[in-house]
Amino acid sequence: MSTTLYIFLFALLFVAFFVAGMSITIWVKGRFIDSEIATNKHMQERGIHCAVEEARRNEQNAPCNEGACTGGDCASCSGTIPKRQ
Repeated sequence: MSTTLYIFLFALLFVAFFVAGMSITIWVKGRFIDSEIATNKHMQERGIHCAVEEARRNEQNAPCNEGACTGGDCASCSGTIPKRQ
């Protein structure tokens, strides 16, 4: 047999092993693995947040532009903090 065929069979075996492992995991747990950062309670308990949420927090905690604030917080800045939709 040629080397290309060996590589192809090895790759096919590797993919089959991965699919079988994931199927067994889903079957044993009875649900899909929760890998989303926003909905995984274990990641939330450790303080891990998605990049979008981190960026929003950094924008909200950013100092206001000079002279743009009318109050003591950044919510009063004129247009420096984008509004959530």
